[in-house]
Amino acid sequence: MSESAKEQPLPFAFQFTAGAIAGVSEILCMYPLDVIKTRLMLQVGTGGDQYKSIFDAFRRIVKEEGPRTLYRGIIPPILVEAPKRAIKFAANSEYGNMYLKMFNLEKMNQLVSVLTGVSAGITEAVIVSTPELLKIRLQAKENAGRYNGMTDVIKKVYATEGLRAFFNGLESTIWRHALWNGGYFGSIFMIRDVLPKPESKQGNLAVNFVAGAIGGTIGTTLNTPTDVVKTRIQAHLPSHGPKIYSSCIPGVIHIYKTEGFMALYKGYVPKVLRLGPGGGILLVVFDQVTTFMRNHFM
Repeated sequence: MSESAKEQPLPFAFQFTAGAIAGVSEILCMYPLDVIKTRLMLQVGTGGDQYKSIFDAFRRIVKEEGPRTLYRGIIPPILVEAPKRAIKFAANSEYGNMYLKMFNLEKMNQLVSVLTGVSAGITEAVIVSTPELLKIRLQAKENAGRYNGMTDVIKKVYATEGLRAFFNGLESTIWRHALWNGGYFGSIFMIRDVLPKPESKQGNLAVNFVAGAIGGTIGTTLNTPTDVVKTRIQAHLPSHGPKIYSSCIPGVIHIYKTEGFMALYKGYVPKVLRLGPGGGILLVVFDQVTTFMRNHFM
């Protein structure tokens, strides 16, 4: 997504491949923080056997459950990373072209960059909602020993909760991805516009990483409350009793009233530590792969 990469649109297949490589690279590097984030988000109240911090969670997970637990539930997100990241970047480009024509603009501006990000996020959410549910079920501490991998989760969810259960949390997932992508791509546009144009390959890498990392941090700050609600909705089992959260905004209000504002940011530290640098990794890898493809295949 460098300036040179915008001169000639890449075919969808190239966008798909670059997005897949960027997504899988990011998740392999940063996934353990996602497991810790989920554990912290599912904690209600204080005291007891709860994790005291990100470091306490990491230490106890490794000690009590083994280091492999830090990669529990990674298969669903890896399987969905190719279409997910392809849609994140390719849909952002397509929506950008659509809005430029709709508003009769010659180039992107701040408002359009946010709007394209939100639109791409909504599209992305529809793809990732069900794999997210499977991942959450595998990551939840109380489910240790309940499931024997992704296939077993699918079988048991269908048998005990029905087909509709696979779409639990879809609305909250849409909120989560719309806010993150809007913040991410909107920030990237703003930061690239403010920073001096790089004059070297190393400078371009640095600008991309900084822009992506700041964008990832802003997106994470915007969407964490909706992510907390989404995680709790998708972790809910019939054995837990009646559902507490019916949808995203009422869920945010309920958590605020019953647990306080800070509860809406449970898991924020591991999440931002993942998606801040992770946003930089995504942008750098995507830009490098698309540049390679442009130089060698076009």
